[in-house]
Amino acid sequence: MKVGVVGASGYSGETLVKLLLNHPKVALEAVTSRQHAGKPLAQVIPALRGADRGLRFVDSDAAALAAGDIDLFFLALPHGAAATYARVFIAAGKKVIDLSADFRIADLATYMRYYGEHHAPELLSKARFVLPELAPAGWKDFSLIAAPGCYPTSVLLPLVPLLRAGLVSREHIVANSYSAVSGAGRKLDEMYLFCERAESTKAYGLTKHRHLAEIEEQLAIQTGAPTIIQFNPHLAPMRRGIATTITVPAAPGAGIDALYAEWHKAYDGRPFVQLLPAGETPDTAYVTGTNRADLSAVLDSRTGNFVITSAIDNLVKGASGQAVQIMNLWFGFGETAGLV
Repeated sequence: MKVGVVGASGYSGETLVKLLLNHPKVALEAVTSRQHAGKPLAQVIPALRGADRGLRFVDSDAAALAAGDIDLFFLALPHGAAATYARVFIAAGKKVIDLSADFRIADLATYMRYYGEHHAPELLSKARFVLPELAPAGWKDFSLIAAPGCYPTSVLLPLVPLLRAGLVSREHIVANSYSAVSGAGRKLDEMYLFCERAESTKAYGLTKHRHLAEIEEQLAIQTGAPTIIQFNPHLAPMRRGIATTITVPAAPGAGIDALYAEWHKAYDGRPFVQLLPAGETPDTAYVTGTNRADLSAVLDSRTGNFVITSAIDNLVKGASGQAVQIMNLWFGFGETAGLV
């Protein structure tokens, strides 16, 4: 199957290109970048020297790309830009996996409140948000798939099964997340310079981080009731990874064994979710470079709260690896193809 990556020069795009070049079932036919058009892939991504199959960056011309024989496009673009490409590709009968936020939020008013104008609102009803382990029935019938954000992946995987089962309260949920600076993309900004971030951790985006909209909408859709959480994102002095700690009141009578039983019911047999024993907390060092989410939980008998921890690689399970996992399931490849 022929695939293309639009916006292949950012961190997520670069990771996606590396995964697709090593995928046993697809042929990477196009990598685009307006800035690098005409340059050899390995010149821009030196890690691919000798493995780039002679590919060169091409201009990000949506109409020209849509006129070719590529079956599936990955959009590794900023929000806003992705929607304009999706409109052209969907009209041409192509399939699209979007790594931006443009189609993660089903409600247009919510999207506009957090992101501003939407550039293809007519496509919202034709798109589906897909977190592979929690994918809704019938999602494979759609042509436009929204891959989840990194913070939401680290929050939704632990919480959704527990809310569905009524093991935790819908009130007083607090999620503290710590992200590597690569989550901000490859851009020049004083806040993300090494000298600013080394030996430094700080909260940001409090009360209205953009991913909050995605988290709360999906909690409502996936669990059947509105759920408001306190989401506190932080920048951490590391290149890759997200560590999340969720504090949530346990339902009356719910214990740690019941929590793990629900997780096992949801995730046994799923290759990219690993359940660590209670008390053994996940570490970003051990998920870096993998498409894996590590989860763990303890019950604090003093407060009556479950304290839940998760760790993912923000560029793999939080972005590009998850997109490849979606492709694998969508087209009938092995779920782990190109990812293990």
